[in-house]
Amino acid sequence: QVQLVESGGGLVQPGGSLRLSCAASEITFSFYTMGWYRQVPGKERELVADITSGGSINDADSVRGRFTISRVDARNTVYLQMNSLKPEDTAVYYCNAQHRLSSGSFYNYWGQGTQVTVSS
Repeated sequence: QVQLVESGGGLVQPGGSLRLSCAASEITFSFYTMGWYRQVPGKERELVADITSGGSINDADSVRGRFTISRVDARNTVYLQMNSLKPEDTAVYYCNAQHRLSSGSFYNYWGQGTQVTVSS
């Protein structure tokens, strides 16, 4: 059974930092595009950043220059370093793993989410 387990969320003051981690199991991690998404009540889940198996990164304008996504394939883990946090970064953050085969089959998995609250 595929599992994506997030950790590292919590309460932080504006301007502070947090590092989220997501450990994956039961997937061939190095094949997958790994991503972080976030969601606030009443809004759709949005992409924060993702990183392909080859290391290419795609990130949202709202976090560029403040958040950094990285992966360590040997540890089956993806990270999100969040600096200069703002109250509007408050959300539940979800880890995501995606892989599309040449046959067209698409594999898409989600973690359970971790709460990040930015408040003084």
